[in-house]
Formats: sequence, structure tokens, C-alpha cells
Amino acid sequence: MANVPTAGGLEKPNLLETLQRQFQGLDPKDPAAWPILPKLALGVLLAVAIVIVLWFAWLQEYQATLEAEQAKEQQLREEYKKKLAKAINLDALKKQREQVQQFVTQLEKQLPSKAEMDALLSDINQAGLGRSLQFELFRPGNVVVREYYAELPIALRVTGRFHDIGAFTADIAALSRIVTLNNLSIAPRQDGALVLDTTAKTFRYLDPEEIAAQRKAAGAGAKK
Repeated sequence: MANVPTAGGLEKPNLLETLQRQFQGLDPKDPAAWPILPKLALGVLLAVAIVIVLWFAWLQEYQATLEAEQAKEQQLREEYKKKLAKAINLDALKKQREQVQQFVTQLEKQLPSKAEMDALLSDINQAGLGRSLQFELFRPGNVVVREYYAELPIALRVTGRFHDIGAFTADIAALSRIVTLNNLSIAPRQDGALVLDTTAKTFRYLDPEEIAAQRKAAGAGAKK
């Protein structure tokens, strides 16, 4: 049966055969020599491949940004939870702060001022004499200035009976000002008395001039 010509004067089977022949015997090493239809098909495939690669590269960039923002969101959520917990417990925290301030105030009252140090040394001396102890050594050392307070060590050596020495240490602990006994050493004498060697440390708060000097020294150290 004869082929029916199309409206354009070409037969459909001949057109399909022509298209198929354009894709036959193509040299992959020389695409420039290909017929027009394979060239167009190759160009379309390359364009689609480039678009796909660029699309995934763009998505990969935004994926990294998304992951960073998600991590930031998690961090903000944790910070929000902490701040929310603090806000819920704000009244309790305020009460704790007031208690701490009261405690600090009480401790500060136990620290003598620079002018009151002589009276405190006299109280330590009177505590020993009141227990019939003999002072063989009572030597205040150099003042050590700390960040918020000053420390005064006092080398002590007293002799007396065991119970009197014990009562003396209790009297020192009961003073209205803070005094600590450090490096205690008790040794017997030939006459039966005991010798107590210790370093008493008392503390005082810094006066405004000393605080200013401390801050100035700290500022100078920070600049270095």
C-alpha cells in the first residue's frame, strides 16, 4: 500500500526515518559535525544539567544557612527558658539577695576600721591577761592588703595552764571582731605550764583611700 503524503508534501514514515538517521552514527568526539537536531538535543540536555547543578548548589548554600539559623533558634530557646525561670523566681532571688546583703553587712560590722585596730589588739591582750596567761611574745606583723580587706597577722606566745589556754582561745573566738588563730603549737615546760605558739589574724575593711589605691593599681595592671 502506498504511503499517504502529508499536507506538507512529506510522508510521516520518511520524516521519522530522517529524524532517526540524524541520531545514528554520531561521533562523540566531534559534536560539531553532528546534524542540527542532535546538536539541539545535546544543548537542551546540557542546559537542563547546568540548571539542576546550580539549583542544588543554591539549595546547599541555603541549607547551611538554615542549619545555622536552626542552631541559633535552639540557643535562643535555651536562653529564653533560663530567663523565664529567673523571671518566675525573681521574688525568691530578690529575697536571697537581701539575705546575702544582710549577711555581708553583719560580716562587715565584725571587721574593725583602721582606727579601731589598736582597740582590737588591746582586746586580744586583755583576753590573755584575764585568763592569767603570761605573754612572752605579742608582735603584730605587716599588714597584707587584699582586694576588699586588709589582714594583720600577730605572732603570739603565751604560757599558762591547760584550761586557761583553752578558755583564752574560746574568748578569742567570742570577740565581736573576727580573729582567727592559725598554726597552733602547744608544748609543755619543765615547771608544768604549757606554751602556746600561734599566729592570730585579724581583718579590717579598707578605708576609702586604700580602696582608691587598690582600684588605681588594678587599672594600671589592666593597661599593661
